[in-house]
Amino acid sequence: MNYQTNNKSMALTGQPPKSLSLNQKLATVLGMMGMGILLLATFNVAFPNKTLWLTVSLLAISFGTIWFSWDAYSKKLPGIKNDGVWFKSISSRGLWGWMAGLALTGFYIILYFYPEYLGQVNGGENKGVIALFDPLSKLLSGNPASQWFVYGTLYTVAILIFGVKFLWKYRHNRYERLRTFSVMFFQLAFAFIIPEVMARLNGDKILEGGSLPYYDLKSVWPLNYYNFEGYRIKGFLSSGDIGFALLIFGILSIFVITPILTYRYGKRWYCSWVCGCGGLAETAGDAFRQLSDKSLNAWKIERWVVHSVVVFVTLMTTAVVYSYLGTDTNKYWLTKSTFLIGVTVLLTLVFGWVMIFKRAQLQKDAQYGAIGYFVIIITLIGFHFLSGEGQVFLFKSETLRKTYSFLIGSIFSGVIGTGFYPIFGSRVWCRFGCPMAAILGFQQRLFSRFRITTNGGQCISCGNCSTYCEMGIDVRAYAQKGENIVRASCVGCGICSAVCPRGVLKLENGPLEGRIDSNQILLSNDVDLMSLVNQK
Repeated sequence: MNYQTNNKSMALTGQPPKSLSLNQKLATVLGMMGMGILLLATFNVAFPNKTLWLTVSLLAISFGTIWFSWDAYSKKLPGIKNDGVWFKSISSRGLWGWMAGLALTGFYIILYFYPEYLGQVNGGENKGVIALFDPLSKLLSGNPASQWFVYGTLYTVAILIFGVKFLWKYRHNRYERLRTFSVMFFQLAFAFIIPEVMARLNGDKILEGGSLPYYDLKSVWPLNYYNFEGYRIKGFLSSGDIGFALLIFGILSIFVITPILTYRYGKRWYCSWVCGCGGLAETAGDAFRQLSDKSLNAWKIERWVVHSVVVFVTLMTTAVVYSYLGTDTNKYWLTKSTFLIGVTVLLTLVFGWVMIFKRAQLQKDAQYGAIGYFVIIITLIGFHFLSGEGQVFLFKSETLRKTYSFLIGSIFSGVIGTGFYPIFGSRVWCRFGCPMAAILGFQQRLFSRFRITTNGGQCISCGNCSTYCEMGIDVRAYAQKGENIVRASCVGCGICSAVCPRGVLKLENGPLEGRIDSNQILLSNDVDLMSLVNQK
């Protein structure tokens, strides 16, 4: 007699990965051919028809990745897919993971500091891989390509093609599909196409000879740290009504739009639905989400670093704006002194409100907040008494602005943020370095309606939720106790809920009133249902 048995493993890591199928091998070859064209262009191989070869390259990379993803996931049943991530070298800090990390880091270093190696030529015709992108750049904006256009194109392609992979992988979860479509749309339209088209409209009849400042409409201070520098303000004001409207939009985004949306939906409305950094982390970085450090020491470091980032960004932005202002009250309605007083009053009101009404929610973070507040105030006083014309403290204003741009825009968000995906996980920038995530996190912690509710009685302690939390939150510890998860670092990606086999976790925005306390049920205490009825 022949007996057929099914090996249904319960291992959380899944089975060791199988060898690549024929389709996956062919898809890999196709994608590598597309990368090969870019690599040859980098080494100054002259392609006779740049438009054709660029199209072939991008299509080969895109179709190769999508083909590979289709073969990997389309034949599987919808549901949780661990796919042996701890057995794969690239997703478990193995040799391929370190090689990928070094390659990405090297690319960012060249992109930011040595663009001439990519073919960037100032005052002349581009060469190398940048010249290969000239036809696409001229089609969209009418201008030759730069290293930033090349980067933006590849960045957008990565989010789109890995977004397709993500959609197949999590097709069982409606929330994951919606937010993935969202980040794909905002990256393609708001971060890539619209700014390029705005540049093409400069001098057009529509603007009556005017100009439009380059503006990524989804980028909000302090993520767009440069938005209130002098040259940007002049660019806005010189662009007429449209430029002035963009300036007002930038200010409203900080003080009105983001607090309202964060109150209603938590920081996820931006970090997981709009932000390009988050979009790349969720799509191209999905294979590395389990590498985030969940240790208590990592959490302690995160809290100190996040508070330091907020203090740093606040002071640097204040210093940059301060350096452009004058002192003559007859010429300027907003002088250096008036500006510093306004910033001090605003920060004092916010700090006072938090300490009086929200200190219980912050708990130990209130101490960090108090330290940060006093550091800012003391530094602002120093700005007033120790700064001179063209300098802030002992630093020249221009040096200060370049240092700020170098640290926030290059080192943290680029080299470390993306280059370290295969080593520290996909959200290392969002977790430790992003000032936007930090400020939205404080808002989420203090007054947002968003939370992840848990049903501890159903938790089987499998650990899927904690393993795949890219922000390093030990979700299982909350689920085991039946506690709602309200953490400043949570970006609301929903993966913890998507990979939970018991439906323990749920993302919610609704009011707390009229709910049964899950802790009481977990402790087997009696719950007075009539008290809830009488509240209606």
